[in-house]
Amino acid sequence: MSHAEQAPLKFAYWVPNVSGGLVTSTIEQRTDWGYDYNRKLAQLAEANGFEYALSQVRYIASYGAAYQHESTSFSLALLLATERLKVIAAVHPGLWQPGVLAKLISTADHLSGGRAAVNVVSGWFKDEFTKLGEPWLEHDERYRRTEEFIRVLREIWTSDHAEFRGDFYRLHDFDLKPKPVEVPGRPHPEIFQGGNSTAARRNGGRVSDWYFSNGKDYDGFAEQVQEVNGHAADAGRLGQVRFGLNGFLIARDSEREARETLHEIIAKADAVAVEGFRGAVQQAGSSTSDKRGMWADSSFDDLVQYNDGFRTQLIGTPEQIADRAIEYKRRGADLLLLGFLHYHEEVEYFGRHVLPIIREKEAELDARELSTSSTR
Repeated sequence: MSHAEQAPLKFAYWVPNVSGGLVTSTIEQRTDWGYDYNRKLAQLAEANGFEYALSQVRYIASYGAAYQHESTSFSLALLLATERLKVIAAVHPGLWQPGVLAKLISTADHLSGGRAAVNVVSGWFKDEFTKLGEPWLEHDERYRRTEEFIRVLREIWTSDHAEFRGDFYRLHDFDLKPKPVEVPGRPHPEIFQGGNSTAARRNGGRVSDWYFSNGKDYDGFAEQVQEVNGHAADAGRLGQVRFGLNGFLIARDSEREARETLHEIIAKADAVAVEGFRGAVQQAGSSTSDKRGMWADSSFDDLVQYNDGFRTQLIGTPEQIADRAIEYKRRGADLLLLGFLHYHEEVEYFGRHVLPIIREKEAELDARELSTSSTR
């Protein structure tokens, strides 16, 4: 697909439904994990160009997140507080039975007019499973379970006589009613899935609607897009997978001010929490057969933003950030998933100062692509 044929770049934001903000730092973060704050944030985001919001999933206190609201119920509350925003609830296979989740999301979809979605998270935090008495599978087995989980969701949402026989889940003549809302161009609620490992990339190509990447530079992101599309081609799904990229956005009137903010965030990092997080997550990469996975090559500074959001380098003036956003679009990004230091103010700043420049640059890119194609 040429860039001229692509849809406009979409934007999502991390819902701060867990305490501690989006960076593990003692720097001031004018954000709040409560519902009143998040209801207003969802409405601000909807009015400032955001099409999606992603509710985080944590079940117990960990690494700066002492308190957590459950993701599916919080997502439904945000759906009911907005008119157009699509809200993605993060969920864990192994802690959810897929048929029960399929029913919940179908109900949320009806209550919201077809705006519910899920992000299927294979899991990195062992204690969330073992402290609930659930088994902790090794890395690739967790992703194999995730693949079945996604296949079961899709089967239940699209079949009147759902059948599935796998190693983790089984269905026999199961009929969910009501099915999710019929939305043009959407066969069922959108299914997001992330990770950087070989197993995650394979799942992304074989079964997911969206593949989420942790923060990456240009080449790191483009390499994942290429590999996931290779798996999609093998599964007869080339062109059916879209790509989201995580980034922590620091937009300021000058590049110096933005860089000083980044420096302050890292200088004031909660070192104990960051090191604890690093110890927990880097086993995710080291436990794979090829030693490749999320956070496998992340530095201390990267992990201050716990999804490597600084690595995407959406830091600087609105013009500089727009240039990077367009370059990521050229390399395959369909969506940027953003976090902020001060959500209310910075979401409005994004809508007022950054997004208009991105749209201008998209129009310029489209015009160049059309001109090039017409001279071939």
